[in-house]
Amino acid sequence: MAAPMAAGPGPGPLLRVAAECGRSRARAGELRLPHGPVPCPVFMPVGTRGTAKGVTAAQLAALGCRICLGNTYHLGTRPGPELVRRAGGLHSFMDWPHNLLTDSGGFQMVSLVELSEVTEEGVRFRSPYGGEEILLSPEKSIEIQNALGADILMQLDDVVSSTTTGPRVEEAMHRSVRWLDRCIAAHRRPERQNLFAITQGGLDPALRTQCLEEMTRRDVPGFAIGGLSGGEEKDRFWRMVKLSTDRLPRDKPRYLMGVGYATDLVVCVALGCDMFDCVFPTRTARFGSALVPWGSLQLKNKQFAKDFRPIDENCGCPTCQRHSRAYLHALLRSETAALHHLTIHNIAYQLNLMGSIRESILAQRFPEFVREFLSTMYGARERVPAWVVEALGAVGITLD
Repeated sequence: MAAPMAAGPGPGPLLRVAAECGRSRARAGELRLPHGPVPCPVFMPVGTRGTAKGVTAAQLAALGCRICLGNTYHLGTRPGPELVRRAGGLHSFMDWPHNLLTDSGGFQMVSLVELSEVTEEGVRFRSPYGGEEILLSPEKSIEIQNALGADILMQLDDVVSSTTTGPRVEEAMHRSVRWLDRCIAAHRRPERQNLFAITQGGLDPALRTQCLEEMTRRDVPGFAIGGLSGGEEKDRFWRMVKLSTDRLPRDKPRYLMGVGYATDLVVCVALGCDMFDCVFPTRTARFGSALVPWGSLQLKNKQFAKDFRPIDENCGCPTCQRHSRAYLHALLRSETAALHHLTIHNIAYQLNLMGSIRESILAQRFPEFVREFLSTMYGARERVPAWVVEALGAVGITLD
């Protein structure tokens, strides 16, 4: 493999750790980014084309969000990086004063697999808009992300489904390491934009370990754990997360990609992850589902037609402060405004959950928080999924 290379992080460390759990691997701190500090652990809403679906940038900021995602593939095809660059970058284009993370476009190898072909050069996509062929190479991905101006950039990685087995997984892992070096070499704004590596290796511990050993030799500001949360068994999922956090540097942020279920967030914070993203809270809102500490409410159901309580009486979001379950139930039958209200609530739920996790770590009561969270979510101890009990036990948290 190539010799270690530097991605040129800024003058100080990106992550400041303020407190660590005395029992598990959970930690609280902040990311020191160009558009302001971001408390972590943090959940990042996904704004594929420059906005989270169903909410404005101003509404997202009012909920306390200080970092969200943009999608390099989609923004790179429409409206295109040149237009965004002329607008002053993605921050100005979407009127967002806080931080942005742009993914590399690699995930589209899985989500648009029938439209893509992977070679050493890069990924060739057939545009879903006009059918023209697009080559997304490591260099092109970084060029687009430099033009968009995000605070955190992701390397282009060779992504395969988490349930894929055989030689394709090893090929993708080695190629991801080679592409990382090409991304580092192509990066033109390291003093302002932080390039993260994405570790791969599927569900194979040996491949994961090899990838981690190679990538941590590169001096990049942060590391992501990629290639998980794609339908694999939870027992295998958490073991790959723990294997990764065991080997990632303590002084750099650890970003677990594509994870957004509340239980997964709590467990993976315990395993040592700092950053998360997922379309789940916004997507599930569009199906009429509201997230609550005891699970979710499907507000299309008849039982809510005359229920004049808010979604969650302890939630301070604008939706819960102003609207009842009955009102939202009625709107869901015909009005898209209901989806807007549910999206705001679901994002607020995720952000509030992460805030509560962080506060419990700072107060040195994270294990107690975990037990309270699981009690509210599942009720009886025997209803907590076995993988959760095992994963928490592996880092010293018991539910007794």
